[in-house]
Amino acid sequence: MRDPNVFYLTGKVQHYAWGGFRYIPELLGQPVTDQPSAEYWMGAHQSAPSLLQAAQPQPLNAWIAEDPAGALGAKAAQRFGELPYLFKILDVKDMLSIQVHPTKSEAEKGFARENEAGIPLNAPNRNYKDANHKPEIMVALSEFWLLHGFLPETKLRQVLTSIPEFAHLLPVFEKDGYFGLYKTVMELPQEEVNTLLRPLADRILPAYREGSLQKEDPAFWAGRAIDNDPQGIENLDRGIFSIYFFNIVYAQPGDAVFQDAGIPHAYLEGQNAELMANSDNVLRGGLTPKYIDVPELLKHTRFEAVHPNILKGDLIHEGLERIYPTPAPDFVLSRIALQPGQTYSHTAEAPETWIVLSGDGSVTCPGGNTLALSKGTTLFAPYGTAYKVVCQSDLVIFKAAIP
Repeated sequence: MRDPNVFYLTGKVQHYAWGGFRYIPELLGQPVTDQPSAEYWMGAHQSAPSLLQAAQPQPLNAWIAEDPAGALGAKAAQRFGELPYLFKILDVKDMLSIQVHPTKSEAEKGFARENEAGIPLNAPNRNYKDANHKPEIMVALSEFWLLHGFLPETKLRQVLTSIPEFAHLLPVFEKDGYFGLYKTVMELPQEEVNTLLRPLADRILPAYREGSLQKEDPAFWAGRAIDNDPQGIENLDRGIFSIYFFNIVYAQPGDAVFQDAGIPHAYLEGQNAELMANSDNVLRGGLTPKYIDVPELLKHTRFEAVHPNILKGDLIHEGLERIYPTPAPDFVLSRIALQPGQTYSHTAEAPETWIVLSGDGSVTCPGGNTLALSKGTTLFAPYGTAYKVVCQSDLVIFKAAIP
């Protein structure tokens, strides 16, 4: 077994173009620059492993690989062979691509197929970066907006009836359901997409620009997508169909949403803590200049009505910790909130990764070290580590673990 100690962890900031500029640098105590900071990765994914600050600092994936059972626990090491989750903080300024994640078995097949075809891992036309599935949960850290799954039938019929440009699609939906509807718009030649959506764009863009649309209205997000796109009205993004066909979900701070394999979704705006299986597999469906593989997307999308389920979490540890259970075996996310003088004691039953969102305190391991905790501190606690957290000023910690 590894030393039962907690370690500082240095994660990796990802500078994707859709990210904000202030939230992540200010969280981490780094200077704000003109480079967007979209995601802060805390994990052992081979493409961007965090650095474990042990006596000899080393990438977390390499440190775990030296003694998987000691770092993860025998059961997790046998089942997963690696840290099974990837923990992130996201700052969404501009909409992310509409996306679907594959199941575990489909990811394994797709990864092997693309390897055999000799497609480099970093190739723009690569769908599968690894052989893992990617269920994920997000907890809103601010007001947060997202697209999540297809609208229930009654609501979707209402959209197809009330938007003149979509009227001809109602018979398609009545005859061939969600699959037929989505396949039709995803396979339209770009010229037809432009012709079909241009009157809609001409109608909503002035309203978006004058600020008269509400965020509950798909026209708001469609207007933003067109306004933010360098090609704008001249080459309209087919992702606009999805904005109208999917649920628009509003999450308040502390609300969680789980996205399972096959559920189409897209983050629209806000900050969140996101925990997922250790994967970077994404099949895209629009709102992006990146590669879109329509046949692969259609193969993995769940064509069914989704009634969004906002998770409020369950209080444990005498109300100090709020846990957000999901069906995923790879991860569990929780939020620990302490007031001055309160303590939180626990023994890690699985490898844990923490980030301090606010406040000050310390964590001590019996016979081990004591580490100071402050805003932006990121930590890793291997399996079996006993620790005690002491709060000095209101302390909020998000913790990733395995159920």
